[in-house]
Amino acid sequence: MKKQLIFMMVLILSFLITSCGNSLPNNLEPLKAYENCEIKTLSEDYVCVWADEFNGSELDITKWNIEVNGYGGGNQELQYYKEDNIFVREGKLEIEGRKEYFSGKSYTSGRINSKYKGDFRYGRVEFSAKVPTGNGTWSAVWLLPTMNSYGGWPNSGEIDILEHVGYDPNRVFSSTHTKKFNHLGDKGSLTFSKTLYEATTDFNNYVFEWEPGNMKMYVNESKIGEFNYVPAYNQDVEYKDVYPFDQMFHIIINLAIGGVWGGVQGINDEIFPTSMYVDYVRVYQKNIANIDKTAPSKPEKIRKMTSLSRSIFWNPSEDDVMVEKYAVYVDGDFYKYTNLNQIRFNSLFPGEYEITIEAIDFTGRVSSKSDKFILLI
Repeated sequence: MKKQLIFMMVLILSFLITSCGNSLPNNLEPLKAYENCEIKTLSEDYVCVWADEFNGSELDITKWNIEVNGYGGGNQELQYYKEDNIFVREGKLEIEGRKEYFSGKSYTSGRINSKYKGDFRYGRVEFSAKVPTGNGTWSAVWLLPTMNSYGGWPNSGEIDILEHVGYDPNRVFSSTHTKKFNHLGDKGSLTFSKTLYEATTDFNNYVFEWEPGNMKMYVNESKIGEFNYVPAYNQDVEYKDVYPFDQMFHIIINLAIGGVWGGVQGINDEIFPTSMYVDYVRVYQKNIANIDKTAPSKPEKIRKMTSLSRSIFWNPSEDDVMVEKYAVYVDGDFYKYTNLNQIRFNSLFPGEYEITIEAIDFTGRVSSKSDKFILLI
């Protein structure tokens, strides 16, 4: 009887140790791979959560919305977007631009988006595409915010993974647009480009990796550029004016005709009909429940921003995967969360306040509190 009791106690203890070791504060579950994704995992880090391999005979409207309008995209484009210009055949999405008069426009083309059907925050977008050449074409695979949390364009951001204009056939571009940096403002958008001679002749692989405060763009495994939020270099505005990319975004694929960029050198009507092709689109996210093992480091070096009143920033905390947010305390009481390492205290009256901060990762693990910082308002 005594041996049985000891055995049961050891068994229960082992179970408790295992449970405590694997449990997460927010009960986060491991990701399950999307069954219709042809490459379901990328090492142990990334799991495919959404994909379209374009293997059917028509566009999957459970994943995509078809836009029908002659708005011009806000960029003085000359096409009317129609459903008739969108095809799925031979395992690829095809968007065809045509020289045809329709509803007051001299050209037609196609545009689709995944809004409310494929929305995500952070992760990796991967696709393979071939774009057309010839004066007047403007191809793009890009992202817009689903809810415009910080207001209308450009305040809530835009992410252009691939842009290509036909009159410049051997280059591809990646950009971000924000309130502080956009193509209509004095500072311009943040843009990288790459010479790619096969952009219009072959399918090329494009990758966008997105984490809190950091984004990277790749073409055929070569990095085009990297976008980072660094508060020390942006001490005149809140982080959302520079990096509003902490919300849900969706995917857009379109072939525009003309416009403020595509039409800079006019339109060559002899190129039509012409098409943009996409072989697949896959969205991966980090399997955080499986790979995150430690709490973030303590926030360090809190200081006041030089140009933006009532604001502080600090060094970003380190984590073995990613820090999701920071909890900010004023005089020991919780004040609010901020997604990046900067905050403005708009609601505080003039006075002296004691500020402390905790970092929280996506598993819910919390760092130790920062050293106290005295803020004078």
